[in-house]
Amino acid sequence: MNEAAGTDAQGHLDVVIVGAGISGIGMAWHLRESLPQKSFTILEARDEIGGTWDLFRYPGVRSDSDLHTYGFGFEPWTDDDSIASGDKIMEYLHRTVDDHDLARHIEFGVEVERIEWSSADQHWTVHAQRSGEPVAYTCSWVVATTGYFDYDHGHEPDFPGRDQYRGALVHPQHWPEDLDVEGKRVVVIGSGATAVTLVPALAERGAHVTMLQRSPTYYMPLPRQDPIAKLAYRVMPTERAYAWTRRKNRRTAGTFYRLCRARPDMMKRWLVNGAAKRLPEGCDVETHFTPQYGPWDQRVCFVPNGDFFRAIREDGVEVVTDTIATFTETGVRLASGAELAADVVVTATGLQLRALGGIETVVDGEVRQVRDRLVYKSVMLSDVPNFAFVFGYTNASWTLKVDLVCEWVCRCLAYMDRCGFAESVPVNADPMMPTKPMLELQAGYIQRAVDQFPKQGTGPWSVVMDYGRDRQRLQRDPVDDGVLHFSRARVAR
Repeated sequence: MNEAAGTDAQGHLDVVIVGAGISGIGMAWHLRESLPQKSFTILEARDEIGGTWDLFRYPGVRSDSDLHTYGFGFEPWTDDDSIASGDKIMEYLHRTVDDHDLARHIEFGVEVERIEWSSADQHWTVHAQRSGEPVAYTCSWVVATTGYFDYDHGHEPDFPGRDQYRGALVHPQHWPEDLDVEGKRVVVIGSGATAVTLVPALAERGAHVTMLQRSPTYYMPLPRQDPIAKLAYRVMPTERAYAWTRRKNRRTAGTFYRLCRARPDMMKRWLVNGAAKRLPEGCDVETHFTPQYGPWDQRVCFVPNGDFFRAIREDGVEVVTDTIATFTETGVRLASGAELAADVVVTATGLQLRALGGIETVVDGEVRQVRDRLVYKSVMLSDVPNFAFVFGYTNASWTLKVDLVCEWVCRCLAYMDRCGFAESVPVNADPMMPTKPMLELQAGYIQRAVDQFPKQGTGPWSVVMDYGRDRQRLQRDPVDDGVLHFSRARVAR
């Protein structure tokens, strides 16, 4: 590598993709398919693809979206399970990488720390660490597919007295491989997607489980296997059946979300009554299963085959709604004065978010803080040239939006090539535009970090959580819309 020139052995690249999770793999496929002449590499800090699906190893880890919409639009999901386990998702990602010859584009163990744009040279220099040694790449475009989780640390509240607790204290993000819970008393703190996945899995392993929640969550049972999809696969060719099922599930999920937003009281009754029917007689549904907020103010948790409710009915799982006063040597004392004895406490208290994987972004020597930027079409940041970040839906399957965003990036690159442009940057011409946070879910893990992320405004500066509207502006609206400013090449490569 020529360190002085800021390049590696590959020389100057057209695109550097940061992250080899589901978004990075999707971006790589779109580049290979739409712009095969473009050179690119994927820089992955870990030693494996998969991102979230390689990181999380806790019992029962699975998707919280159906895989016909969470899977890629170009790679059919063919497993019978529509709500799938983490190991099946990893198999699917490996198959995608192998089928489309993407492995040769991935560099593992490369952690990107800073990217620097030079207007004089019209390129980025990507600064990273590989095995403790600094490396640098130059490229025309950077695409951040880093997701939004902090991969190093989960969210762990500073509970009083936790240092005196003598049992095992575990966060799901760092699950010990050798943890044996059979016959143990396990308290799971939390009631979100992670907790509702862990509870039945731990009960199945022979643990005596108590789920301790501060407040209730909405739960919606879904079949783990989609019977309509299975029928479609029997009567149609695989690719056609997958496309049809993907459309069906996308529209069903969209209708459910819109109903929750338009008729929250009606949908609240429907969800709570649905939970009540699956709970044992005498359960205090009002206290433990009736949230105080509206559906989809926070995510609705899906329960495959109702396994969470079955664990309560048949495996003796207890749900307690209270707050923690302090940890004790043998468990947890609650604000009500009750004590929960525990051999193991699992803090399923949420995740830490991290914008752009913590990468520092510098433009012509000036640090461009992500939190001070406006987001353009959910793809680019105001006043940051030739930079895209791939961010999926929070109210539907992440990958539905990933596919659209990746397609738009390729459209933009192709347009620039046709017109001889070397630089594109979104510019906001209205300093009085009203703004609000990019992420609007009221979930605690979002609200704790909302100030790290860019803001949204109006028009092309808004974040659209609607697939149909996103298809219009990302697939059909012109790339050159007057907001995205283009410049021709000023220097010879």
